[in-house]
Amino acid sequence: MSGIIPLVDDLARDDLADVERYGRLLRVLRQLLPSDAVALLRLEGEQAVPLAVEGLSTDTLGRRFRLDEHPRLAAILQGQGTVHFAADCGLPDPYDGLVESVHGHLEVHDCMGCALYIDGRPWGMLTMDALTPGQFEQIQRDRLEAFASLAAATVKAGERIGTLAARLSEEQALAETWRAAAGQRTPPEVVGQSTAFKALRKEIALVAPSDLSVLISGETGVGKELVARGIHRQSARKDKPMVVINCAALPDALVESELFGHVRGAFTGAVGERRGKFELADGGTLFLDEVGELPLASQAKLLRVLQSGQLQRVGSDREHQVDVRVIAATNLDLADAVRQGRFRADLYHRLGAYPLRVPPLRERERDVLLLAGFFIEEARSRMGLRSLRLSADAQAALLGYDWPGNVRELEHLIGRAVLRALAASGTVRPRILTVDAAALELPVHSDASVQAPAGAGQALQPEDLRKAVDDFQRQRIAATLERTAGNWTESARLLGLDRANLNRLAKRLGLK
Repeated sequence: MSGIIPLVDDLARDDLADVERYGRLLRVLRQLLPSDAVALLRLEGEQAVPLAVEGLSTDTLGRRFRLDEHPRLAAILQGQGTVHFAADCGLPDPYDGLVESVHGHLEVHDCMGCALYIDGRPWGMLTMDALTPGQFEQIQRDRLEAFASLAAATVKAGERIGTLAARLSEEQALAETWRAAAGQRTPPEVVGQSTAFKALRKEIALVAPSDLSVLISGETGVGKELVARGIHRQSARKDKPMVVINCAALPDALVESELFGHVRGAFTGAVGERRGKFELADGGTLFLDEVGELPLASQAKLLRVLQSGQLQRVGSDREHQVDVRVIAATNLDLADAVRQGRFRADLYHRLGAYPLRVPPLRERERDVLLLAGFFIEEARSRMGLRSLRLSADAQAALLGYDWPGNVRELEHLIGRAVLRALAASGTVRPRILTVDAAALELPVHSDASVQAPAGAGQALQPEDLRKAVDDFQRQRIAATLERTAGNWTESARLLGLDRANLNRLAKRLGLK
């Protein structure tokens, strides 16, 4: 148990990132209780969110395990102390297909978990899996319970972890407000752990509490609306509505009516009085998507509302006062549009009080695997599948693609790939459905470091694909080893692999 002492010191440090904090927690746990896979999950409403994993596929971090679909996780949360599942337990395992050293389903194995409580309320859980039946004896179960108590105490003591718990409670309350007001499902979240994503999240947290107008830029499909919703959720206006309007979808003749409203008889078809989006968003947030598509005449009236907070409905002389925070988004270069006279310079500067750029997916390192895991879990739930996994060659293909359509392209691609994999499985659904690189139907990696096999231009044969995947893995591992000065443990962490699995893979690829 002596390994716990430096762990407690680490977890109290303010300069330790959450990912590293949780990773150290799990590494110490595996030292105390040898196992093949461990995970730390946080409870968010009716789902368990993985915060750190060891021995599980990287895409596990992007998954969201609904408790009503994963009875083992629900049993751990409802249990007192350590919950142990016998080898012949018939409950489906949430990690089927995700344990790195197992390519099929888990079959007979040992599994246990323990809930973490903060201030008497369930915060999350620790789970452990061993491929050897009977590995977790009673003494180890007692140790897990003791370790869970220490982990919970450390979570509570850490200032940053306490902030996360408070934010969780706040977001749950906000989600309930949204569902009650709009009858919508839980708002989708922005998933990622890359350097670019962390910088974006920091910018969101910085600007959200203010009332500054925000101009979100980024390529099509990067998730600009999700970022806008994140800003609204963290603002003082979070209990008020966020109204969304797509400027590109509005006919020029109806733009002003949609934004500012109209009175009866203002134009043909105006049979009654109608409030516009600004009045509907009073006290809250108005999100102007594709703002660069607004006609110049409407831009002038929009600028007046932003400057004075006063608007006139179309066909009326009466002034209406509104208090609205405006967040705008565009995939155009508005500065260039200003130079060409297609967008007003004064409106551009008013909207861009705080510019925010959403990075494209190709700049977000390994976030593609987390996002793929998120969409895989959504597809699994939607299609009623027991377990769904990404093969190693599929993960390599996802990492090697440039993603011109960004996150939206990834979401649609995963949906299509799951359908193809399901169709290829035949009439009997397998216990674990595997999505491989062939189901993704992605182009061959275009980077010069991965040379196309001889006969490029012809249909790739299966052995060509395997060779391309091996070459890609070999180059990534070699580059990471060079970056870490040959440190295999650190390289395994950066690659999202278990050290033992990295050793086996390196030997197979001739790197060791």
